[in-house]
Amino acid sequence: MGLEEAKALVGDWTRREGAGRDRLLPLLHAVQDEIGYIDDALVPAIATALNLSRADVHGVLTFYHDYRRQPAGRHVVKLCRAESCQARGGAAVEAAAAERLGVAMGETRRDGQVTLEPVYCLGLCAIGPNALVDGRPVARIDAARLDRIAAEVAA
Repeated sequence: MGLEEAKALVGDWTRREGAGRDRLLPLLHAVQDEIGYIDDALVPAIATALNLSRADVHGVLTFYHDYRRQPAGRHVVKLCRAESCQARGGAAVEAAAAERLGVAMGETRRDGQVTLEPVYCLGLCAIGPNALVDGRPVARIDAARLDRIAAEVAA
């Protein structure tokens, strides 16, 4: 979807759902659901549509980790960085995952196949370290589970 089509999406959405400060999060979700990410070039259109400053929109967009500002890979692997998972070896899992998947944390591999992202608590603290693989929780991440994840996202 091009920028003009994305701007039209914002306009259509605000006509249907309303425009105001309280509509920012729902609009950002709608745009991301439709396009897959929120292009920085769309920030002025969102700000204008909701009568907000660009700084307001940018601040919200960069504060919440779930909003993407770049397209994600075909597969998204999120590794928990919360204290419980870290206490259970999360840092080692993160290093091994980056090596096995061929991508640094917070990045998308050049071939667009996989994105590796941090997440801060999946609510599975007793059985960590944990991950979300394409939205599916995977607990007790170890070398064998990392191998299965790598094979899954390679397909």
